[in-house]
Amino acid sequence: MKITAIENFAVRGLGRNPWLFCAIRTDEGITGYSEYGEGSLTRGLPALVEDIGEFLIGQDPLPVDKLYMDMYRNTRSTSGGATAMAIAGIELALWDIKGKAHGVPVYRLLGGPFRDKQRVYWSHLATYRAMMSETLGKPKLATMEDVADCAREAVDAGYSAFKTNIIFPGEDASVINNMFAGANDQNAPTDLVRHTVNQIGAMREAVGPDVDICLDINYNFKTEGAIAIGRALEPFDLFWLEIDNQDPDALLQLKMSQRSPICSGEQLLGLRQYQPYFRKHAMDTVKVDVQWQGFSQAKKVADLAEVYELNIAPHNYNSHLSSFQSLNLCAAVSNVRIMESDVDSAPWRDELFTNLPEIKDSHMTIPTTPGWGTDLNETAAKKYAY
Repeated sequence: MKITAIENFAVRGLGRNPWLFCAIRTDEGITGYSEYGEGSLTRGLPALVEDIGEFLIGQDPLPVDKLYMDMYRNTRSTSGGATAMAIAGIELALWDIKGKAHGVPVYRLLGGPFRDKQRVYWSHLATYRAMMSETLGKPKLATMEDVADCAREAVDAGYSAFKTNIIFPGEDASVINNMFAGANDQNAPTDLVRHTVNQIGAMREAVGPDVDICLDINYNFKTEGAIAIGRALEPFDLFWLEIDNQDPDALLQLKMSQRSPICSGEQLLGLRQYQPYFRKHAMDTVKVDVQWQGFSQAKKVADLAEVYELNIAPHNYNSHLSSFQSLNLCAAVSNVRIMESDVDSAPWRDELFTNLPEIKDSHMTIPTTPGWGTDLNETAAKKYAY
């Protein structure tokens, strides 16, 4: 079997960034698909996939790890960041080919399955509705009670856990944006901490003590501000406080300065970047993104996390192919805590794939069909092209 072509698809998603897909064709009629990268790099990432993948044309697609190392070494002078995401786009599609060629799901190539279903949480609960209620066909979040109603909706839908962000309901509802606002000081003034307490308090009161609540503060605060928020939220028994942080010592300071468990890691790409955090035990749960770093690296991160007595939580906020890729990781490793899943999404999302995730009682079924378990509907992808 030989690789004959590599093609990219940029498809309209929810909001301003597209979903990015890669298709790798072979001379035996097998096409491998992947969802990859960060949609804000709309033109750059697909171009990198084409540049990096050019030397793969004519090669056997099945030795995936060997081809990954070839791509890594060929791009070492520009490694990391967008380059790592582009390599992931190619590598993920190669795994899909390999699974299909052997007639098995990807996880069976790596010793799985460890489980037949995976617990998931409703991610960006109320967040997307604050940002894009009209697109979603949902009412505006005018009051904090409306935000609390979103939490009740998740429980009524069968979810036992959800994740939200800091939300400001009102006529023009919004979400915290310290990352991009003003001088970018990333402070947490008293009124903002108090607002966060009011929000999480309202949501906790709405769902009771048995539903797990996660709060994602992204890059919005320096360590001092994150500590203030974490301490203020201790009475609400968070499942975790999630933060993106580039300094393992600062993250350890946050973890040791308040009692809310810390989840972090989505900002890291590859085994080498995670290792300093693991050595310091700077996080309680490891967020790992299959779409950003590829399947082999994500599994190696999970395996190393096991050595340090840590569980992973796949970062998964894109379309259904992303969910299937993440489910295959969950099925291939022994140390998963929970998996992210977006319920609110672009209304046309289901049209894009041949199979859809099965969700019941806050659990997503591990797929059993070859490869990732679903294919991109290329006709629909072109219909909704970005």
